Amino acid sequence: MEESVLVTVLLPVALIVIMVGLGMSLTVADFRRVARFPRAAVVGLGCQLLLLPLVGLGLAHLFGLSPIWAVGLMLIAACPGGPTSNLITFLCRGDTALSITLTALSSVATVVTIPLVLGFSLGHFGVEAGSIRSPVGEILLQIVAITAVPVSLGLGIRHFFPGWAQRLDGAVRGASAGIFVLVLAAVIVDQREVIAAHFLSLAGVTGALNLVTMGAAFGVAQAVALDRRQSLTIAIEGGIQNGTLAIVIALSIVGSSQMAVPAGVYSLLMFVSGGALMAYFGWIRAPERAADGAGASVEWGEASGGSD
Repeated sequence: MEESVLVTVLLPVALIVIMVGLGMSLTVADFRRVARFPRAAVVGLGCQLLLLPLVGLGLAHLFGLSPIWAVGLMLIAACPGGPTSNLITFLCRGDTALSITLTALSSVATVVTIPLVLGFSLGHFGVEAGSIRSPVGEILLQIVAITAVPVSLGLGIRHFFPGWAQRLDGAVRGASAGIFVLVLAAVIVDQREVIAAHFLSLAGVTGALNLVTMGAAFGVAQAVALDRRQSLTIAIEGGIQNGTLAIVIALSIVGSSQMAVPAGVYSLLMFVSGGALMAYFGWIRAPERAADGAGASVEWGEASGGSD
């Protein structure tokens, strides 16, 4: 993708909007809820921050990805979940409060872990300097600046102006959804020949990242005796990542449209697996989970309506 207004202006602005919105969605209550289920929070966070990158690293080698695509896959694995995972958890009648808590914790943590994983991946896979726009050190500093500052701004707005933040919540979420569609469409249009030529290869590895991480996270949660709703939630949080963030970082900060292609394919497949989960747990098994569904609805109301 050539240098353009899209890459130099619109995508950085889009990333800032996403991160400010993310910060505005976080409350002190999100972090207090960790005390309600510390083991589930620790397991879920461990799956996102440790298990995901390790699975991504293994799959990149297993599928023999080119260095730039391998780094793109690792970038997906380094990104946090997002509102999509919260919505899927709610519709699957999972533990929505836990989902929101994990999204909040991982979103803050990945301000640090994304630069670490990306820096490691660029060196490990030997991505050549000509494949990216800026030196690695400069890229990592830009990621910290363009994520930490907006998230902090969003947190400040939510803390000092809670009523205003809640009124803007719908608009910010809508803007984030619109940004996702536009960014994904831009990547598909720009890289349509690459996607058409390599979709099967990328679909295999990105689909594996999505499904393997969900399965592994569920297995870990069950192994430490978490209940099925918590295990399902941790599986969704572990397998539904913020593909928009990965795409925007690849295009606007790293300056590599090739690196964004795996995230574009992943985002498409993520909605397929998420839709399947919602259909199975939210519809097919809904009658036998009616009691859980009532609890989930109450929990969702408490989680989303909590104040500082």
